[in-house]
Amino acid sequence: MAFNSNMSVITSRTSLSSILKSYSPSEREKTKTAIMNKVRFEMPKQKGILEVVKAVEERQHFEAMNEFVAFLTENNLDDTEFISIFNDARSIVNQLSPKFTHLVEALLSQSWANRSVEARKAYCEFCLDILVAHNKYLQFGINKLINLWIPQENDLGLWLNGKPTPELDNGLQAIHQLLERILNAIPMAFDATLDAIEHSFPYYKKATHIVVGYVHNILELLKYKPIFGEYIIQLLMQNLIILDVHAPRAAIEELESDDEDDDDEEDNEPEMFEMDECQKKPNIDRPMNHPIAHTLDICMMKIFDFLDLKNPQATKQQQQENELERQQKTVESIKFLRLLIKAFDNVILPIHNTHHAQFIIFYFCSLKQCLGEQFLTSLWDKIKNPNCSAVIRQASVGYMASFLARSKCININILKHYLKELCTWAHKYIRDCDQYRSNGSLKANLVFFSVCQAIFYVIAFRSRDLTVDKKSLLFLQSLHLSALVTCNFNPLRVCLPAVATAFAGVTRAYQLAYCHAILERNARRKLATVYANDTATPEETLDTFFPFDPYLLKMSGQRITPIYLVYQASEAEEHIAVESISSNAASNSRKRGDSEMLDDHDVDDFILSDKRQRLTSFSKNHESQFTYGLSPGFHI
Repeated sequence: MAFNSNMSVITSRTSLSSILKSYSPSEREKTKTAIMNKVRFEMPKQKGILEVVKAVEERQHFEAMNEFVAFLTENNLDDTEFISIFNDARSIVNQLSPKFTHLVEALLSQSWANRSVEARKAYCEFCLDILVAHNKYLQFGINKLINLWIPQENDLGLWLNGKPTPELDNGLQAIHQLLERILNAIPMAFDATLDAIEHSFPYYKKATHIVVGYVHNILELLKYKPIFGEYIIQLLMQNLIILDVHAPRAAIEELESDDEDDDDEEDNEPEMFEMDECQKKPNIDRPMNHPIAHTLDICMMKIFDFLDLKNPQATKQQQQENELERQQKTVESIKFLRLLIKAFDNVILPIHNTHHAQFIIFYFCSLKQCLGEQFLTSLWDKIKNPNCSAVIRQASVGYMASFLARSKCININILKHYLKELCTWAHKYIRDCDQYRSNGSLKANLVFFSVCQAIFYVIAFRSRDLTVDKKSLLFLQSLHLSALVTCNFNPLRVCLPAVATAFAGVTRAYQLAYCHAILERNARRKLATVYANDTATPEETLDTFFPFDPYLLKMSGQRITPIYLVYQASEAEEHIAVESISSNAASNSRKRGDSEMLDDHDVDDFILSDKRQRLTSFSKNHESQFTYGLSPGFHI
């Protein structure tokens, strides 16, 4: 390699000029002078933060402060410089009045959580002192701490199944310890913390680890500051509802069914009907295919873990040794349930057709029977309160019916108690109304029709438990179900077809009431209305949903399965259903006046999977009707 006179580099291999510029001696000197005159953000050895503050106080020399702020912003301090600056700043904390706002904000914005123990201590002591001395900086300081809860986009590897790595958790614990000290020292910090938490909640479409990481830290706050419980639980429910409505059941089922179809192509062995439930166990090793559902799944798992802490399960020996302590924990669990119920009433209950968020209260109430009883009492108080709106009362009926049907914590005595209460209320409503003059429309009697459908639904769903012995059958007879179905309000005409048909099957099997004639008469009236109007206007039907229908999320669903009831028909119902389908398959036709609520798929909705398997040989047409999720509320 050779150099020419113009300082241009010529390579021996390519004989091409270098891209480096050539400078004359005079140009080189000018460049050197310009570089020396540039602003360089280095901390002068003789001018630290003490000299900067002194210059502003004595000479109003703000340029030095601005240079120091730029130095803090643009440079990554090593731990030695960091400790020195913050120790000096703490020594003059009373002098850092509002005119030093830029300087204080630059100090509070420094990255500190992942530094050495000494550096963390220096930052924490300064932060606490400055916020105590000058409340002007309180909101900014709290905002900075809360923002540290939010994981970065590239932190995915630091959050495994919603849990931080030990190193990350160490830094997060330092943040929570500082926040706890601030909340203990400054009463005004509570409002500032609530504002910061609410405004910093990540957007629902953010990456899963970002939303889950924030939820993790919110729940950590409740562990050492339970005073935030009511507000935080309500905030969590609000944001879970947002996730829930953007992950509808139909979309989840479609994406998961596509995944199962791919698995079936890989494994062709037909094992579908070897399980008791008409569902395959979800593959929890795979995340949910729906991205928002995956975020919701892990968030629900985090909340279930937190709820376990609020209701610890002691061993039998511990219960005997610490009976007083166990009673205290039960009282605390009931207090926390009241917070949950209040948040549930404000956030979830008024919203129609959510899918998974409501399982927060289902899970907690299913941990102990006393909690479930408290929840049912709260719902029943709303149902019988005429001052509540009809929509809230109807929603409460739906939650009560679904909880009675699905929760394993509900024993037969509680089930019978609320069935008796519902039936007594319905009979009183009929007696108090002038049936022949009252408006019998669905809108005018919304709560009554909802209560009747709840009675029919619970009896049909829990028929195996309610018909187990003669005593239980006598109880069902005491409910006077025939008076309900034959009253002039005719509640069967507005019930969901699957509910009406299943209830009719139970009452027919045990001779409790005769509903099929009423169903057929309702169907004839409907057909007459259609022909008269020359339009297929549907009959009035309750706009009802069953909130505790099967849980579709994979990971958190493993916590729901042990406390969740699936439908099991009694032997008498199965026998009648088999005879009914066999008869329909043999006739292979139907008269024009037959009720469409007696369709095979409605009857079959309550048939166990093994019965379904045996009935597929009758007709290919019937085989296509044995599908999962045909009607909301009735899933095997």
